[in-house]
Amino acid sequence: MPPTSASELTPPAEIVGRFRHALEALTGAAPMPERRLALAVSGGGDSLALLLLGAAAYPGAVVAATVDHGLRPEAAAEAAFVGWVCDRLGVPHAVLRPGADHSMTGNLQEAARRLRYRLLARWAGQAAWLGTAHQQDDVAETFLMRARRGAGVGGLAAMAAQRPLRAGLTLVRPLLGWPRKELAALVEGAGLKAVEDPSNRHPRFDRARVRQLLAESGEFEAARLALAAGNLRHAEEALAFFAEREWSVRAQDDPLIDAYRISVSMISMPYEMRRRLARRAILQVIEVSSLSKNPELRSLDALVRKLDAGGSGTIAGVKAVAKGATWEFSVAPPRRSH
Repeated sequence: MPPTSASELTPPAEIVGRFRHALEALTGAAPMPERRLALAVSGGGDSLALLLLGAAAYPGAVVAATVDHGLRPEAAAEAAFVGWVCDRLGVPHAVLRPGADHSMTGNLQEAARRLRYRLLARWAGQAAWLGTAHQQDDVAETFLMRARRGAGVGGLAAMAAQRPLRAGLTLVRPLLGWPRKELAALVEGAGLKAVEDPSNRHPRFDRARVRQLLAESGEFEAARLALAAGNLRHAEEALAFFAEREWSVRAQDDPLIDAYRISVSMISMPYEMRRRLARRAILQVIEVSSLSKNPELRSLDALVRKLDAGGSGTIAGVKAVAKGATWEFSVAPPRRSH
């Protein structure tokens, strides 16, 4: 028989206390009715566990939303199920859908992710935090997926436990240290049957294939892979810190009458720092010159190699030229038509 009251859905006190500690380590304060915690809840096991923990830890201070991307006919019923659970917990719930004119092109899962965060950020209103249910196994899977593609430190680093989503709203991931099995057991113990998204098992998707590899191989332990990714997160934060410091003393703006140019001294900079400073300069030219909202920088390493050799190149509408140890970045001139 399904649970019918909040008390039946409440996890054990020690687990709720552990969640409270994990969340407040990120937020620095407890959510309150005037400073709420908004939760993204799909109905899957991880997000249901997040909902149960959040509602028990902060009664009256939690709201929830489910995004229906319009990609699967089952999504409406899944959102209704989340609403049913929220109703028993006393948590306000909303279903978010894109407008009729919205279309998703390119990588389907990446497009859905961007849409999800955009809708959630708009819905969260005056909430101080938006919580998602990313957990330890997600970190391990992402690490393997990106390692296979040859990612660098930033790509291999564990997803950030918190980051600004928009003014006044911080994205938080309090479950990064929790394994999927533990969260599933919590949901099962509450008498709930989690929604199963078929894409999680479809071999069409990279994550589904990596998830199967982890499940079938005894050589890869999710906790150890997540630890490696966490160590790389620390390394990424250190590199970002020093890159910011070097930028402040090495970059010089040179506004022109009809354009914008920035010069960066690369003297005595190791490769990773040259790469980061070049990326920062390119993005600044793009922003100041309003070139693109979603610049494509996949060829950044190839450009840096050209600059290291004293050459030049163009990326995302930005021209880069090496003049000795100083690299200059400006808007690329329009291509000549023949």
